[in-house]
Amino acid sequence: MAGTDKPDADAEQMLKVQQGDLEAFETLVDRYKRPIFNLIYRMLRDPDEAEDITQKVFVQAYKASERYRPTAQFSTWIFTIARNLSLNEIRRRSRKPRVESFDGALDPDGEPVRLEPPDVRARPASQMLEHHEFMDCMERAIAELPENQRAAILLCREGEISYEEMAKILGCSLSAIKSLIFRARETIKKRMRHYQETGQWESP
Repeated sequence: MAGTDKPDADAEQMLKVQQGDLEAFETLVDRYKRPIFNLIYRMLRDPDEAEDITQKVFVQAYKASERYRPTAQFSTWIFTIARNLSLNEIRRRSRKPRVESFDGALDPDGEPVRLEPPDVRARPASQMLEHHEFMDCMERAIAELPENQRAAILLCREGEISYEEMAKILGCSLSAIKSLIFRARETIKKRMRHYQETGQWESP
């Protein structure tokens, strides 16, 4: 994970953006668009919405560039914007329930998205299919976590964000972020174990 004691080259790029350097901003977009999209997609489970909100993240970041101050890692700042916009969309959906079809939806790597665990009896026994089944169930378990736990575990999965940065992004203490990740992992393990033992998905 990135350490906060290292010089933040991304913050330096953002300071260039303040001077009107569009190439510097394009550099930041190229570096962060994939991890930002991945985070938003896994929170919303909708590739089209994730694409739209990813664009909004960078539009908002550009508009706020004049107010940007390198008092923290740039990644903390940009992921905070992504997290806030994602939570706004989740809350909007909760106020306006809708029935959505995920038939034919694709994940960022082009694989079909399934929100229901597969019926293992209807599939040939092969290591590859078992792996896909496992990943399907893992993604569903993450999607059904409480809001803060889901955000914490998804940030953790990005791999380059320190616990200190995660705490700033989610607006909580270092001990709280560790607790969120621990509880999320325990919930996921419990539900995965239940499914492996019974073949039935346990709804929260």
